[in-house]
Order: sequence, then C-alpha cells, then structure tokens
Amino acid sequence: MAEAKPRSPLMEMRSRRLVLLASEACLLPLLLQLPRSLGIGFGLSALAIMLLSRHQPIPSLLRIVLGIGAIVAVAAVAPGIGRDTACAVLAAMLALKPAETFSLRDGRSLIGFALFAPFATFLLDQGPLSLVLALTAAALALLALQQLARDQAGVQPPAGAHWWSSSTGVLRLIALGLPLALAAFWLFPRLPSPMWGLPDRVVARPGLSDSMTPGGFLDLLNDDSPAARVQFFGATPRPEQMYWRGPVLWDFDGSTWHRIPWRQHVPPAELRAGPIQWDYQVELEATDRDQLIALDVPTHVPDGASISRDFSVYAPNPLNNVSRWRMQSAVPLAVEPDLPDVLRQRALALPQGFNPRTVALGQQWRREAGQDEQGRSDMAIATRALAWIRRDFAYTLNVPLAGRNEIDDFLFDRKQGYCEHFSSSFVVLMRAAGIPARVVTGYAGAYRNPIGDYWLVLHSRAHAWAEIWLPQRGWVRVDPTAAVAPEHVYDTLADRQPGRIGSFTGLVPMFNASDWLRRGWNDFVLGYNAQRQQHLLDPFGMDNLGMRGLILIFAFIAGLALAWMAWLIARGERERDPLLRAWRRLGARYVRIGSGRFTHEPAQAWAERAGADVPKAGQSLRSLSLRFSNARYAQSGTTGASEDLRSLLQDMDTHRP
Repeated sequence: MAEAKPRSPLMEMRSRRLVLLASEACLLPLLLQLPRSLGIGFGLSALAIMLLSRHQPIPSLLRIVLGIGAIVAVAAVAPGIGRDTACAVLAAMLALKPAETFSLRDGRSLIGFALFAPFATFLLDQGPLSLVLALTAAALALLALQQLARDQAGVQPPAGAHWWSSSTGVLRLIALGLPLALAAFWLFPRLPSPMWGLPDRVVARPGLSDSMTPGGFLDLLNDDSPAARVQFFGATPRPEQMYWRGPVLWDFDGSTWHRIPWRQHVPPAELRAGPIQWDYQVELEATDRDQLIALDVPTHVPDGASISRDFSVYAPNPLNNVSRWRMQSAVPLAVEPDLPDVLRQRALALPQGFNPRTVALGQQWRREAGQDEQGRSDMAIATRALAWIRRDFAYTLNVPLAGRNEIDDFLFDRKQGYCEHFSSSFVVLMRAAGIPARVVTGYAGAYRNPIGDYWLVLHSRAHAWAEIWLPQRGWVRVDPTAAVAPEHVYDTLADRQPGRIGSFTGLVPMFNASDWLRRGWNDFVLGYNAQRQQHLLDPFGMDNLGMRGLILIFAFIAGLALAWMAWLIARGERERDPLLRAWRRLGARYVRIGSGRFTHEPAQAWAERAGADVPKAGQSLRSLSLRFSNARYAQSGTTGASEDLRSLLQDMDTHRP
C-alpha cells in the first residue's frame, strides 16, 4: 500500500495575516483598473471572505457558488474574450482564493498566484500609481515568502519582533535586481507592437468613435479624465478657437451617424489656408483606436499619420500607449470650394421614412429663401435655424431615450438636449433644405495648466458640431450648441475648472501639480518607444543605434549588473553575521604583521601560533579565540547570551597585536 504524502504544516496566524495582506495588495491595483462595479464588488468580496475564513475554510459548496457568481458578474459587465475579461476573471479568483488558504503550501500558492495581478494591471494601465502599488505588492509578497520559509525551517523570531523587522532584507533583494531591471528598460530592444495576441479591450477606453447616436456622448461628457495634452510653439489660439477635429460623419440611417471609410491613399480636399497658423504638439492618451485629433483645420501632420479627404487625421496603428504628434493647423479661407457631385449627393442624403416634420420644414424654408449662385440663401437658412435654436431651445444632459423620429421629437416637442442632438438635428434640417451638411465630432476648448504651460483636453469636453457647404467658401463650421449654450462650449463655466468642487478652489493647485507630474511620467516612461531608444546615446556620439548595437550594450551592462549582484550576495553571505565580521577584522590586523590565519586553520590553532609570534598579546588572543568558538558553535540559550556577545564584539574590536 502506497504511503500517504504528509500534509503541509499549517501557517501561524501571524504568517497567514501577512500572506493575506500581500495577496490583497497584489489585487488592489488590478481592481482599480476594472469597471467600477466589478472593482468594488470583488474588493468587498475579498474582505468578506477573509473575515469569514479567519479560523477555518469556507465550505466547498459555498466556494463553488461564489465562483459561479463571480463568473456570471464578469460575463454581465465584460462579455466576450479580451484583456478586460481575462483580468476580471483573475481578480475574481484571487478574491476567492483566501477561503482555502491555511497551510504553508497554500500560502506559497496564493502568493505565486497573486503576483499575476500586478502584472496583469500593466496590460490595462502603466501609470505611476499602478507602478507604486505593484512595487509595494511585490515587496509584501517577498516579505510573506520570507516568513513562510522561516516557518518551514522552524526558525522562531525573537520575542517582540514583528514581520516588518525583516523589511531590510526584502529591500536589499529589490536593490539587487534594480540595476538589471533599469538596463532592461532602457536598452533591451523594444518591439513596435505588443507581443501578446489577445483581442482589443472588451470594455473600450474612453474616446471618440466612428459613429454617433443621440445619447452616446453621455459617458464622455461625465468623464473628467485627460484625453490629450497640447503644447503650443509660438502663438496660442483663444479657447473659443480650440475646436479639436476628430471623425467626420457623413452617413445617416435615421438613428446613427457614420463616417466614410476613406482609404489611406485618398488625398485631403483643397484647402486655402489663412494667415493665422498654429504650431503645436498633441500628446494623446491611449484609446485603442487609430483616430487622432487636430486643431481645426490641420495643414501638416508628422510622417506616419494621414489626413483623409475631410481632414480627419489617423495614425498608422491603434494608439495602445501614450503618443505624441507634432502638427500644424490654420484658420481656413476656403475648404473644398469645389464639391464633387458624388460627395454632394452624399452630403444631401436622408433616409426615407424618418423625421417627416423636419424634412417638410427644411423644404419649406428652401422655397421661401429661393436659390442663388452666391450661397446667400443657404446662409440665410442657416442663420434662421440658429436664431430659432437660440430663441426656443435649452441645453441639458437629462434627455429621454431616442425614438424612431428623434430629430422631429427634438426640434418640435422636447427642444432640450446637448451637442449630439443640436448638431444632428441641424445637419438633417440643412440637408432637407438642399444644403450639403455633415457632422464633425471632436473636442471643444481646453484648460491651461499654469504648471508646465500646456493645455489639457478632458474627455468631458467631447463635442459635436456641424459643417455646411457654401459656394466659393466650401465647408464652413456652424456650432448650433454654441448658439444656445456658449458656456458649455467655450468653457466660461467656472465650476468646470479641473479640481474645483463647487466654489471651493483649494484643490485646483493640487490637480495642476498632479497632472504635470503625470505628463512628465508619460514623457519619461510611457513615451519611451523604439524610436526614442534608437537615439538614446546620441549625446555620446553613438547616433542611431541599430538592433545589434542595443543588444551588445545591453549585454555588457547586464553582465556588469549580474556581476555586481553576485558580489553583493557573496559579500552578504560572508559578512551577514556581526560575529564573523568582527573576527575577520581581528584577523586582518594580524595579517599586517605577517601572522595571518590560514584558510584551513582552526581558530584556536591559529591563536596558539600567532600568540607565539606576539607574546604580549598571546594570552588575550587565545581567550578571544576560545570565546569566539563557543559563541559561534556552542549551543547558546542561556540568560545573558546577548550581553556576552556584545562584550565579545567590543573586546575583539579593541584588541591589538
């Protein structure tokens, strides 16, 4: 009969508390990146499970029920397969794992499993907070593993000692690996794209979309996280001139607007730029899309980016990390003054059977205004619509769900809404009146951070406006939202200042400083890509390093770092015991007079030989060697042993040959 394997010993209560603390520290940064409902739910579940399993494991049936419930919650919030789903499942399992963690083997298993959580966090966010929390979690995990190793060896801590008394050893381990980590970050050749092949995020990052449905902007308008940071070189436009152009939407199916999938080789339309021009750099947060934003209207973009015919700007690849784009824009005199027939028809198209009252009103206004070749009648119709909106409409985010004839409901019944409703209704009305029109989405306005002198564009500044085509002038921007609520477009509302809470402005300087630090983090860490790595050593005359050069330099520095680590470890192993350090210092004094100890020579034998060479110190040396042997190798546990050791160390340091 096979002999049963011995069960792993149970953890001491203090060790279990440390293991649970380390696992929760690993879980925390991941919870902060999950959807809010999942993050709060799994965090509270982890705390409840730790309280319920303080003395004994939770029953298996209850653990199964909790596991199924966690999977159902993940499927409800983040359906499909992707990074978000995988990270949410990892968080759920880690929250449940403490329910069965009581033995030393369970503790090691939990710590090893928990370390995947901070690694997974970096798939979702690479901000400084995530890094600090991940490093803290890793340090606590090392501390917990160290404590479990002591429990396994049966080493009892001194009376009154706490688990954090071992933190010096953990910090030393971190310091050993730090040079190699820095060398890998700066010099290991970077790939232009991620190595993993998982699909894009199931829960999309905030940002502009290729389509617009009334109500779809609500999440953006309530999101005060940064979308972009802009640095101007030279002249700076006024905030009311800051229209940041994103996707241009042409096609309308009755409820949703869509952009034309322009091919990359389609050149932009004719642009007659005015004398007012801007030179600036846009630092975009990751969106997982290829859409860029540019000050309306862009005239020049960096290599790799492309401008579509309607002057939307696109990156060559989805923006998975913070990126920087140097651009130029100008106030236009005319944009596409000659509109091709195929685009004219597309800019006049309306779906059949939708919004009959709006279509009838537009046709009526056209009959009343007549036609002229100079576009004066078209401008008169647009001016009439703006006057109507300014007189009878109101701005609000509290709107009901859209119906089949949403444009009719907005213009004739509700007369309340926000930028999506105003721009969409205005364009439909213009098309019904025979005026080519389209919807432009992007951002309006920006907040100037006095620390660093740059402009911050928040997601809450997402905006949609209209463009109409007029003879000789081409596409002209018309913002119907600004006609009824300019304060929501041009940032004249004081309470929209970032960091402000009502009338309290005490947190605004703190917000400015924190965002400036985040910008520096983006520049120093997240913005360090393969292109910047190639020019890392330009100041030292090593221009444009290739892959082979980077590998050679990395190998050299990594070798030095590994050698330094090995030397520190060996030195630490030799001199960790204060008694050995004092003994070696004593021996070094005799080396200087030619009576040093041989490597194979026992302590007392050496004392007899060296004492014969130096008779005046011989008796004292023989006494010290005997006391050293007893303190080093004899069993000690008597009262006053620590006092005897201190006395021995003092006598050894004061002894001279």
